[in-house]
Amino acid sequence: MDILTREFYSRDTLAVARDLLGRDIVRVREDGKRLVCRITETEAYIGRLDKACHAYGYKRTPRTETLFAPPGTAYIYLIYGMYHCLNFVTEGDGEPAAVLIRGAVPVTNGDIIAENRFACKEKDMTAYQRKNFLNGPGKLCRGLDLTRAQNGLDLTGPAGGLYLLPGAPPAPSAVQTGKRIGIDYAEEAVDFPWRFYL
Repeated sequence: MDILTREFYSRDTLAVARDLLGRDIVRVREDGKRLVCRITETEAYIGRLDKACHAYGYKRTPRTETLFAPPGTAYIYLIYGMYHCLNFVTEGDGEPAAVLIRGAVPVTNGDIIAENRFACKEKDMTAYQRKNFLNGPGKLCRGLDLTRAQNGLDLTGPAGGLYLLPGAPPAPSAVQTGKRIGIDYAEEAVDFPWRFYL
């Protein structure tokens, strides 16, 4: 199986955030069924200089400890006490940096993903539900049934049931950049153009 290796994640976070677009996230359920989504939107977070990063200034807490894990580790945290967010740790060991997966589209087993999100089959979703299927980090985690239980998983092999396939990266001209969303507290980092989307 062709799974993205640790070397893919062991690079500059901005490069990884851009290069993740078009890649496929695979979530293997306990019954062996594979839920697959293609990444359409990412955001980069770099602790050494980014006030929007949970580990800004190398701040280590029980919550941020996973950000210091080897590149290619899943960092999943809870926001507002109800939404999980999936991130992929990047750069070298001990450098707290990661890419948040903000949006995706279903590729395989869309009915199961729709059941997780809306308790209906994909064909039965309303126009509103289709528009808002996996277009946010919390929505994506719900669709793939990801929680803090998967925090710290190694993404570079199939053993943990969560990994990425190479997919087909988009043409550079298809990639848009912009400011990250929901980080008004982050002072000058608010303006970093570290969001990448198709």
